[in-house]
Amino acid sequence: MSIRIITDSASEKIYGTRPDVTFLPLGVLFGDTEYLDGVTLSHREFYEKLVEADQLPTTSQISPAKFQEAYEAVRSAGDQAIVITMSSKLSGTYQSACIAADGYEDTIFVVDSLNVTIGEETLVDYALSLLDAGMDCPTIVEKLNEEKRHIHLVALLDTLEYLKKGGRISKATAFSGTLLSMKPVVAIRGGEVQVIGKARGSKMGNNLLMQEISKCGGVDFDRPFHLGYTGLSDQLLQKYIQDSAVLWEGHTKSLPITSVGSAIGTHAGPGAVVVAFFGKKG
Repeated sequence: MSIRIITDSASEKIYGTRPDVTFLPLGVLFGDTEYLDGVTLSHREFYEKLVEADQLPTTSQISPAKFQEAYEAVRSAGDQAIVITMSSKLSGTYQSACIAADGYEDTIFVVDSLNVTIGEETLVDYALSLLDAGMDCPTIVEKLNEEKRHIHLVALLDTLEYLKKGGRISKATAFSGTLLSMKPVVAIRGGEVQVIGKARGSKMGNNLLMQEISKCGGVDFDRPFHLGYTGLSDQLLQKYIQDSAVLWEGHTKSLPITSVGSAIGTHAGPGAVVVAFFGKKG
């Protein structure tokens, strides 16, 4: 009996997936046209359409039927699967996964990541490390639910425009923020997106991002972590890496970099820098 990981495309696992990872794509709707995230719409194509769109696209949750189809393939093969979804507070995908799991109690184990994008990806990678260590499904699920609250995702946004388009902030706030070159810092807390600070200019924004990482105890380099970016280029991320070299140098030989897709990119817009990591335990 083998153990598989099933996850939604909000985990960004559409890139560099392993054979034992199955991803199910979210729907992305631009106007009247719907695409499948990572299947019929790449991240690059998404951002090309995003910058040209007058209205923000919307994403649709994965249906119970799609999950059940994946579950039946697992059971037919005599295997088990751990399903890791984006936060239940940001999407109904977790609920769909649970509805479809009825009748698969000995085969399917569903975990709410309480995160999204590279935060969810970090939990998926942690699950794979436990799987590679030879743990069984119940033990892996128990550890995921215990440790997922120690995953931190913080992001520095380059613009307030997309938060304005999505109704997250007022037009007046966005206008004044643009005049002052304000860079908001957001985080995933309790499974939800929160604006946790604003800084004037990129340099102060980077400093605020580093402060937030320090507040979490720093990055635990013994466990998975990821850096991410939104848009067509990782130029701003590379600048951040240079400016925050003290965080990485001497701790890791390489930095895992991920293109952030539609689930967060819709509201963050291009030019965001995202960091997801396990905080060090005191």
